[in-house]
Amino acid sequence: MQEDKHGRKISWKLEDVCCKETIMSLSCGVAHVILLSEAGSVFCLDPSSRVPRAVGNLNQVIQIACGHHHSIALTKAGKVFTWGSNCNGQLGLGEGKPNMLSYPQHLTSLSGIPLAQITAGGDHSFALSLSGAVFGWGKNQQALYKTGSAGQLGLGDTTDRLSPAPVSCLDLKKNISVCCGAEHTAVLTKGGVVHTFGSGRYGQLGHNSLRDELRPCVVAELWGSKVTQVACGRDHTLAFVPSFKKVYSFGRGQQGQLGNGVKIDQSVPLPVQLTQDQIDDQHVELIFAGGNHSFAFCSSAPESRNELNHLSRGNVPLTLNDETIARWISECDSESWNQIKTEIKRVFSSASCLNGSFLDKSRDKHYQTSLKHSGLDLSFVRLAFQSLAKKDKVLTEVKGVVLDILLPSLNKDPIGVEDLRTYLILPELLRVLPELLGVLPENECSANLIKVFAEAVLRLSPDKLPVLEGLWSTLQDSYFRTTVKAFRCGLVFFEQMVVRNGFQSVETVLKVLQRLYDVNSKRNRRIPNATFHSNEVGSLFQTIQNLNLRLQELDTGWIFECDNDLGTYSTQRKKILEFKRLFEVSVCRLKTYPFVLDTEAKCSGLWMHAVTLFKASHLEQHQGRCSQFISVARETLLDDTFQFLRQMTCHMEDLKVQFQAENGMDYGGLSLEFFCILASELLQMEPKILEVDQESGLAWFTADDWSITDEFYFLGMLCGKALYNQCVLNLCFPLALFKKLLRLTPTLDDLKELFPTEASALQYVLDQDEDVVETLDLVFMDGGQELMENGETVPVTTGNRKKYVDMYVDMKLNKSVQNQFAEFEAGFHDGCPIHTWRIFLPEELMTLLQGEENYDWDKLRENAKCVGYSHTDDTIQHFWSVFTDFSVEQKKTFLTFLTGTDRLPRGKSLSRMQMTIFHLPSADPDECYPKAQTCNVKLGLPNYSSVDILRDKLLHAITYCDVFGDY
Repeated sequence: MQEDKHGRKISWKLEDVCCKETIMSLSCGVAHVILLSEAGSVFCLDPSSRVPRAVGNLNQVIQIACGHHHSIALTKAGKVFTWGSNCNGQLGLGEGKPNMLSYPQHLTSLSGIPLAQITAGGDHSFALSLSGAVFGWGKNQQALYKTGSAGQLGLGDTTDRLSPAPVSCLDLKKNISVCCGAEHTAVLTKGGVVHTFGSGRYGQLGHNSLRDELRPCVVAELWGSKVTQVACGRDHTLAFVPSFKKVYSFGRGQQGQLGNGVKIDQSVPLPVQLTQDQIDDQHVELIFAGGNHSFAFCSSAPESRNELNHLSRGNVPLTLNDETIARWISECDSESWNQIKTEIKRVFSSASCLNGSFLDKSRDKHYQTSLKHSGLDLSFVRLAFQSLAKKDKVLTEVKGVVLDILLPSLNKDPIGVEDLRTYLILPELLRVLPELLGVLPENECSANLIKVFAEAVLRLSPDKLPVLEGLWSTLQDSYFRTTVKAFRCGLVFFEQMVVRNGFQSVETVLKVLQRLYDVNSKRNRRIPNATFHSNEVGSLFQTIQNLNLRLQELDTGWIFECDNDLGTYSTQRKKILEFKRLFEVSVCRLKTYPFVLDTEAKCSGLWMHAVTLFKASHLEQHQGRCSQFISVARETLLDDTFQFLRQMTCHMEDLKVQFQAENGMDYGGLSLEFFCILASELLQMEPKILEVDQESGLAWFTADDWSITDEFYFLGMLCGKALYNQCVLNLCFPLALFKKLLRLTPTLDDLKELFPTEASALQYVLDQDEDVVETLDLVFMDGGQELMENGETVPVTTGNRKKYVDMYVDMKLNKSVQNQFAEFEAGFHDGCPIHTWRIFLPEELMTLLQGEENYDWDKLRENAKCVGYSHTDDTIQHFWSVFTDFSVEQKKTFLTFLTGTDRLPRGKSLSRMQMTIFHLPSADPDECYPKAQTCNVKLGLPNYSSVDILRDKLLHAITYCDVFGDY
């Protein structure tokens, strides 16, 4: 018996329902009934017809629910459909929708959430995810003819919601069931705890009051009793505790719906008066609460319990499991394969099915889903895709469904963490694709899949993308590395994609990799930067060089026969120029994404490309004058250098060095030695502009304001010029300086490198318990400087110690040398006029300027070649014998003699350096000293008569020879 909107009684007889399908369940509203068939079809009975009619094209439906005047359906594919009245947003379709919809419409905002249950109240609705997340929408206040507030959505207010909203205060509660009354809601947890919220005017919340609750509150009277079922009527609630074999009721009881023998309301849970002798012999299987009535279904058949509970809770959407995977990859006939393809499409076209397939159920971890925990068992994900990869056509089918259906359908504004699991799952699919494992390198389909995947990531709304980045940051190294590699593989066909579709075709992937790189920089355990490097992108510079060589060959007539594929000479030249211009544009764009290049590629490719272009432009602008010559005396080198800089009118030219009274020509060697000597002079100059910490051995700016002179500017200019001229200026700066140049914020770790003792004291403050911190009697001061306003009176506590440490680090590395660094930075920019140096990481920039000390002395011998000697000659054998016996400092002195510096410029390690030992002719060899051509790394050795003479002459040369030219 039902009532229509005018209060008239309407009745149906089931035998009048001419339906050929078996009805498995039904749900009733005020004036309509929704029926669900065994085949998954939905039918409706309402006052307009006594014969059931099919509802839209719904199929594969597994759950239904009715509110007063609206209905909800959940399909096997995890989709939610709603229809009926929408006057309070109970259909969840968002703004701009009509107040009534007679046909089912897909609730897309829940399309990625793996749902366990849907339910509806009077004019509000709820959905429960497999991980216990609760989402509510619709009416959130009392009816107009009632007084009070309500809050049946549990969101802390009385504002209606037009689309599903997460009830965040119920997160991590292990919720397993939601039920709704007319204006109140109850949620049951796996531990048997009941939370209620909404209207409490009849006591239906069970809180021993008639007060409305805007947020979920525990029903205290049921605490400690494990409740396994909850049911809500219009204004009353039932709860079943199997251990006591009791059903508890509370709320409105004026029509006897509480089963307590009286017709009064009840605000605390009290047992229903069930016939005890019958209960002893039977089990309460299910409890139901209607408008103003209640039912308890009892059975003595033990096998009925599972079946009834299954029917009451409903089915859940399709998910992937081991059994399904095993069947998919087994041998099958064509008919079975068609069925498998249908199943693959259902699972992999649905984000909710995929997101619910790999839950980490060990110790209920999937119920811990939060911003810091995805709830996924990624080891299961990896094993699943490895199994699918055993059958090529299954993997191909999966890839096609993901590319064509799943990725384009992903919600750009997901409402929960569970909806973001897809972005953590799919990299494991990409990991096993044969094209990306090198089996089919000619196939670019997977690169397109990665591109579309990257587009889906970047489509995420600005407030949701950081949530995904937070989940990335919590991944174990193996899975985070897989994610990085998956997107990096989208650059495998970098050059081909650029030629076909321009740089924008790869930029989407680069943008995602940029975000992953930023996430990695903040992870507690960073994966190596090399994981982001792409050899395919790095090879672009070699391709450009090859194209230049090809052009030279064409223009000089070295190519006499035309390439049939490229056509005539003019056609070839045109195409090569087009490719070259296209790739050079890509090089310029790559400056924004330097993390995909290793240091060598940056140095030899991107950096040198920028320098070459700048020099060419500068050469044309200044009509052939592109170098500046600085003449200095070794005895007054520092004064001569500063005088030259003060008189210089143009800062944008190469620097060439001439040592006074010496004949050497600067082809690189003199500059190297100039900057090597200059580094020592700068560290010893008076008055000091740099101070070397005795403990760390690192140099930092003097902190006295009175010392702010133009020397700081010139110091920066010299560092910039050294970088621009690819020379080493080793001033023993800490990494913090290069972070500051790159506009990165120095941290406590940087202070530990520079001032270890001070930093250790700060770390001690962070590590100690509250009692210890208070006994330190610290205030917000650094020496005599306040770290904040009135810092002298602000004590350091456990609550503000992190702020204290951050402000202390900021004072030491930033504020105390703010003016000095500003001058240094300005000079650095003028000394290195191209700003492409920003492509380097702080560690890379430090090595470029200060060189490295990776001395593999054996490599120097292995790479050496002889001119005028053979490797077996006595002089060569004696030389290596002497060199091997040198101390480390003597070897470094020899390296300075040979190259001009004992620091190895980046990319010029001993493993790459080729020293040439040539015969130095002389009438009296034993009276001559060895000579070095630093620019060419050549060592001239006379043919000494003994090893002892060679040792004496070589030691004298490397120790006392400090001039260029003949001697």
